[in-house]
Amino acid sequence: MCNIKIAVFGLLCLILAGCAVGPKYIRPSTQIPTAYKESGAWSSNRTLAGAWKIAQPQDEIIRGEWWKIFNDPQLDALETEVNISNQNIAQAQAQYAQAYALVQAAKSSFFPILSTTGSYTRSHGASNTKEGKSASSDTLLSADVTWELDLWGKIRRTIEANKANAQASRADLENARLSAQAQLAQDYFQLCSLDAQKKLLDDTQTIFQKFLVLTKNRYASGVAAQSDVIQAQTQLEATQAQEIDIGVQRSQLEHAIALLIGKPASDFSIPTLTQSSVVPSVPTGLPSQLLERRPDIAAAERTVAAANALIGVAESAYFPTLTLSASGSYGGSDLSRIFSSPNPLWSVGPALAETIFDAGLRQAQTAQAKAVYDADVAAYRQAVLTAFEQVEDNLAALRILEQEYQVQDEAVKDAQKALELETNQYKAGTVSALDVITSQATALTNEKTAVTLLGERMNACVLLIQYLGGGWASESLK
Repeated sequence: MCNIKIAVFGLLCLILAGCAVGPKYIRPSTQIPTAYKESGAWSSNRTLAGAWKIAQPQDEIIRGEWWKIFNDPQLDALETEVNISNQNIAQAQAQYAQAYALVQAAKSSFFPILSTTGSYTRSHGASNTKEGKSASSDTLLSADVTWELDLWGKIRRTIEANKANAQASRADLENARLSAQAQLAQDYFQLCSLDAQKKLLDDTQTIFQKFLVLTKNRYASGVAAQSDVIQAQTQLEATQAQEIDIGVQRSQLEHAIALLIGKPASDFSIPTLTQSSVVPSVPTGLPSQLLERRPDIAAAERTVAAANALIGVAESAYFPTLTLSASGSYGGSDLSRIFSSPNPLWSVGPALAETIFDAGLRQAQTAQAKAVYDADVAAYRQAVLTAFEQVEDNLAALRILEQEYQVQDEAVKDAQKALELETNQYKAGTVSALDVITSQATALTNEKTAVTLLGERMNACVLLIQYLGGGWASESLK
C-alpha cells in the first residue's frame, strides 16, 4: 500500500512538472515594409553608379569582416586590432560571461542540495568522587538533503529568463563590437579626407607661390600695383593657415583611433593616407531581414523574452511549494563505534508551503512584471522603427551625396577652366590681380568641397553597413 502511494505521488509530480505558469512567449509584432523607400529613388535614376543593391541571392549579403568591402589593407589591420584590444568590447565580453554564469546558477536549482556538518566536543567537569574530575567526549556527524520540486515551472521560467538575458548580453557584445568597428572606419575615412585636403592645400600653395612671384615681378616692372602683391600674399598665407588647422583635427582623429584599438595615444601614429575615390556598393537585402541582422534589435527582442518569462516566475508565487527533505546523523562518545547501532538518527519527509495572506504583495509583483514586459515590448518596437529610419537615412544620404558629388565635380572642372583663363588674361594685362585671386579662391573652395563630399559618402557607406548589422546574424544566439 505504501509503495502504491509513493508511485502515485511520483506520477503526480511528473505530471505537474510538465506545467509552467505564465504566458507562452511570442515575439511582438512589428510593422515591416516590403521594400526600402529609397529603392524607388535609386531605380528612378539609372545614371547613378548605385551605392546599394538588393541582395540576390541571399549569399550576397555582407558577412563576417564587412570592412574588407573597402579593399584597404591599412583599414583591415586596424579593424583586427579593435577585436583584440578594444576595452569596451572586453567589458561587454565580461558582462556576457556574467550573464551566462547566471544561467548555470539557475540550472542548479533543478537538483537537490546536500550539506554535511561534523563536530567534536571534549569536556571536563568537577566531580566529588575520589577519582577526581570526570572527562567526556561527544562526536556528531550529520547530513541534510533538501529538494524543491519545480511543480509550477518557477525554476524553468527563471532559467528561461536568464538564458534570454544572456542572449541579450551576447547581442550587446556584438553591438559594441560593431559600433567600435564602424567608429574606427568613420575616423579612418575622415583621416583620409583630411590628408587629401592637406595635399590639395599643399599643391595650391605651390600655385599661389608662383602667382605671388609673378605679381611681384609685374609690380617691379611697374605693371601691377602694390595692392596686387599684398592680396596675393594674403591669399597664400590664408591657405597656409588652413593647412596648419588640419593638423589639429588629424591629431585628434589619430588619438581617437588609438583609443579604439586599445593603445596609448602617445605611442600611436598613422602615416599619410590616400583617399579612395571608389565608394563600394552595399547589398541591403530585404527589410524583413533587418530584424535578424541587427544585434541591437536582437538584444531588445531577447530582453522582451526574459521579461515574459519573469511574469511566470511572479505568478508561480500564487501556488504552493513542495520541498522534499531528508537528514541523517551519527553521534556518540566513542569515535570508533560512532557508525554502529544505536547511534544513527534519520528523518525524511515532504513539506508543503502556501502563502495565505500577503496584503497584495504577489499581485503587485505580478503587475510589475507585466509592466516591465510592456515597456520592453515598446522598446523593441522603437528599436525596429529606429533601425528602418537609420537605413533609409543613409540610403538617402548616399543617393543625394552622389548626385551632389557629380555636380560638384563639374563645378571643379569649370572653376579650373575659369582660373586658367583669368591667369592668362592677367599675364596679358587685360584683367586685374583681384580677378585671378577671386578665381583661385573659387577653385580651391570647390576642390575642398569635392574632397569633403567624397569623405561624407564614405562615412554614409560605413553607417549604412553598420545599420544593416554589418556581417552579423541572429543565428549566432541560438
